[in-house]
Amino acid sequence: MIPGILGKKLGMTQVFDEDGNKIPVTVIEAGPCVVQRIKTKDKDGYSAVQIGYGNTRESLLKKPQREYAKKNGIPAKKFVREIRCDEVSEIKVGDTITTGQFQEGDYLDISGITKGKGFQGGMKRCGWSGGKETHGSMSHRAPGSVGCSASPSRIFKGHGMPGQMGNTRATVQNVLVVEVDKDSSTIAVKGAVPGANGGHLEIRFAKKRPIAERIVPEEAEEQETNDNKEEAEE
Repeated sequence: MIPGILGKKLGMTQVFDEDGNKIPVTVIEAGPCVVQRIKTKDKDGYSAVQIGYGNTRESLLKKPQREYAKKNGIPAKKFVREIRCDEVSEIKVGDTITTGQFQEGDYLDISGITKGKGFQGGMKRCGWSGGKETHGSMSHRAPGSVGCSASPSRIFKGHGMPGQMGNTRATVQNVLVVEVDKDSSTIAVKGAVPGANGGHLEIRFAKKRPIAERIVPEEAEEQETNDNKEEAEE
């Protein structure tokens, strides 16, 4: 099993659990993805699987990518990323990855590009409180003094300043999977994820949370049959 997939953020909505509690969720179109390349420790120094999502024209690909796709008979994909994988012996180029590997109760780490907000001042970008709002202050939203005097006479690294805000890679960890719809290749996760609607996402199983216990279809059908028999006997 490849521990991740690529997808697209569709938007946010809300669902209700069995107790009637409202849960805000983000709906993500996860896959289908196609395995583009397999990297091994012997050849590349590490094990990983390169997967692609979203169809595109071959003319939009770079020449090496286009020739590689033709050579291996795989479709051109718009969004391509690598996912580290410990075991790649059973994975083949051209395999399809779907939402079938996810189920309710899983925890995911989701990465995306945040919304770009352009050039912003320090109060919005860094959370400054600002200067006095009284008459004659002359310094309401300005940065003010940011450096030191004769020693060390420089600005320390990491000091908050006005500048571009957003449009950076961000990751939210331990996001709970609330619903999985295999027919529409979508999953609903609790809370918000980075990026605007339509933005591409990298979805991986959470590193700090164990994968939920997998449900075998045969066992689930047998359990459901037993439950129905018990209800009929009662």
